[in-house]
Amino acid sequence: MCDGMEKELGRQLASGSCPQCGGKVEAVDVESHWSFCFLPLGFRIKRKYLCTLCHRRLVLDL
Repeated sequence: MCDGMEKELGRQLASGSCPQCGGKVEAVDVESHWSFCFLPLGFRIKRKYLCTLCHRRLVLDL
């Protein structure tokens, strides 16, 4: 059974505003650990964008 844990590394304000409520956008760096039966398989660092007012996760369209 695979298990994933996430740990927040840091937060900072990002440019732009939320399309739903117009709130400020915050960039959150998250490190995720993956393991299989307590054996570590690896980790990955991701950046997620959240609104500070409505707490929605924002997706960047390229």
